[in-house]
Amino acid sequence: MQTHKLHRTASVLASAAAMVIPQAGFAQQTITSTDYDRAVKMLAGYVNPLVTGGSFTATWLPDNRFYYRIGTAGGFEWILVDPVRKSRTPLFRAPQVAQALTRAGAGTIDPRNIPAQRAELSSDGVRIMLIIGNRRWSCEVSGGSCVAADSVAQGGVRRNAATAPVAVSPDGKRAAFIRNWNLWVRDLATGVETQLTTDGVPNFGYATDNAGWVHSDRPILLWSPDSRKIATQQQDERNVGDMYLLDTRVGHQHLQTWKGPLPGDSVVAMIHRVIIDVDAGKIIRLQTPPDFHRAMLGDDLDMDDLKWSPDASRLAYVSTSRDHKSATVKLADAATGTVRILFRETSPTQFESVAGWRVIWPTNEIVWSSERDDWSRLYLYDLNTGKLKRQLTTGAGAIQSIGRIDAKARTVVVEALGHTPGEDPYFRHEYRVSLDGRSMAALTPEIGDHSVQMSPTGAYFVDTWSTPVVAPTAVLRDASGKIVMRLETSDISRLLASGWKPPIPFTTKARDGKTDLYGLMFRPTNFDSTRKYPIINNPYPGPQSGSVGSRSFSAAHSDRQALAQLGFVVIILDGMGTPGRSKSFHDAYYGAMGRDNTLPDQVAAMKELAARYSWIDLDRAGVYGHSGGGFITADAMFRYPDFFKVGIAESGNHDQRNYEDDWGERYQGLDVRTGDTDNYAVEANQNFAKNLKGHLLLAHGTTDDNVPPSNTELVVEALIKSNKDFDLLMIPNARHGYGEASTYMMRRRWDYFVRYLLGVEPPKDYEIIATPPARP
Repeated sequence: MQTHKLHRTASVLASAAAMVIPQAGFAQQTITSTDYDRAVKMLAGYVNPLVTGGSFTATWLPDNRFYYRIGTAGGFEWILVDPVRKSRTPLFRAPQVAQALTRAGAGTIDPRNIPAQRAELSSDGVRIMLIIGNRRWSCEVSGGSCVAADSVAQGGVRRNAATAPVAVSPDGKRAAFIRNWNLWVRDLATGVETQLTTDGVPNFGYATDNAGWVHSDRPILLWSPDSRKIATQQQDERNVGDMYLLDTRVGHQHLQTWKGPLPGDSVVAMIHRVIIDVDAGKIIRLQTPPDFHRAMLGDDLDMDDLKWSPDASRLAYVSTSRDHKSATVKLADAATGTVRILFRETSPTQFESVAGWRVIWPTNEIVWSSERDDWSRLYLYDLNTGKLKRQLTTGAGAIQSIGRIDAKARTVVVEALGHTPGEDPYFRHEYRVSLDGRSMAALTPEIGDHSVQMSPTGAYFVDTWSTPVVAPTAVLRDASGKIVMRLETSDISRLLASGWKPPIPFTTKARDGKTDLYGLMFRPTNFDSTRKYPIINNPYPGPQSGSVGSRSFSAAHSDRQALAQLGFVVIILDGMGTPGRSKSFHDAYYGAMGRDNTLPDQVAAMKELAARYSWIDLDRAGVYGHSGGGFITADAMFRYPDFFKVGIAESGNHDQRNYEDDWGERYQGLDVRTGDTDNYAVEANQNFAKNLKGHLLLAHGTTDDNVPPSNTELVVEALIKSNKDFDLLMIPNARHGYGEASTYMMRRRWDYFVRYLLGVEPPKDYEIIATPPARP
């Protein structure tokens, strides 16, 4: 168990304290440490262990068998499933393996709870490699013996104790890494290192990961399927502007510097695409101008934008324009570097290929997703000519991702939202789509949010589904969607016995009075319908994501239920401008990130809920959020000062001109400055700080390299100039997520709402222990 002595990790730099005056119309209540104790018991560390079974990650074997780790009341079990025999058996003999591990020096091992997070079954099924901590233990599945093996390698990117992260080739024989701005490979059997490039220089290096808030020493590249070639880029940031942060310490401070292009900059990061023939030691530069540091989805380079042909002779890739309004599909010859443009798609706002794209190399076709007719749908293109062959999907509802493609059967499996009438449109379902565009068959018909894990052969898949109020069920299905076996059902009896209650799904209308919006409501578990409760909104405006997130079952939704325990109604709502619906829904506030920010929908929903439920007190409305949620919180306090009485804005990107170029220019458009006009200025929170009337707490980590603290400092400066009272919490040496100070921030958040929405004093210096003490 780890406790945080939080007075040593956070510091209040400025505070304008106000007298607490209870508002008329509600009686004061006392909030004690006991009440906070009740709230803490609703945090993830307490409620998640009370749920067993239901969800798991399958590891597939070549013959369609698979194994997984599942939680039980006493610990964990490893299960092996054979679809042909329809059998479900232990992966290994746990009592004997536990004894063998203890004899081998792994410590005292409980057979009911072998502490292995991962396991690897040998090809002959005789031995199991158990990863415990940072060690591997090779054991006979019979439990006859265990021996210590090598140290852990983490997926496709591994780290040697003395070197930088590496990207391992598909055959597992070589690893690529960056050294002094150049790309190298290491033979993993012999340790021999070979330098692949020689002309990399500072800020013009190969496979670098430095642009905006993402900056690390991991290599950004894509190995070819035959492990002989690498597709990557030489990234030019030599003339890009610098970002700076100073740490807090006794003595001379350390200055952190990195390249951070911002909206409106005349020079931003550019990438020169290259292919490296590893065996020949040859660099093939693609014969095309450099691309902007952009990806079709997200705000960083994405190697999923690149597609190798099976024989590594061709590389298909997408170039995205600086403003994200254009995506161009290209095909490169890996031997010569010649490039052909196949087709280009543009949009008056940001172009988003929601489900991405796939190349069907045997038939020279491209499966491409587009929102050109307002919904994310699939289209089939000819790889040779770049011509559209046909549209594959129709109807309302968004195709979210492209799964397995069967070139022989001419089908593709997709994940889609909103295709089932009468259901929450954010519930995920799997469908099989024919490449002739004539059919779209449901594979997961049960009501709920479905998550699937497909076997490599496509013959079977694990389907796990749930809702926010119904715990997960996992089954095995064949390719047609027929249930072959029932695998796991969640047991939440201990969770229910603890007094836990699920959130309440709700639907309201958007600002237009027509569009349905969906959210979740959290109430105290001792809810009393005769009382009046303040309402607190925890919005995340996106536009890249929404407030609610996954619609799958979860025992904990951050600290929302915990906060509700203190005497509040807490809501989260996906307003217009967030993804998962139509393009017009997503584009609702394109170019108006501050003026809209989903706030018209959030306010409309809160008013509708208050009219629907007499126990909601709309005169005591609060709002809080982190990052984009911090942005919208300050926005709400400044643009709706008579509606929101209390706000807590954590690490907000209050002015997109002080945030990375890729994100702002994607959703706000390019920064256009003409004379005294600037289309970003009207969206910046500090320009409206003078409107503040309620209580506002601003918080930020002083070494936040995602959203630099200058964003909050601009708001602070404006509030001071406007002679406004506010509260400020700057957390020294904290990054974007606050690290060890996160529980301190949580407690300060609870205190702020208790003090200013309930009108009573919280318990002084309460310490949140987010994880219960380990049982002896």
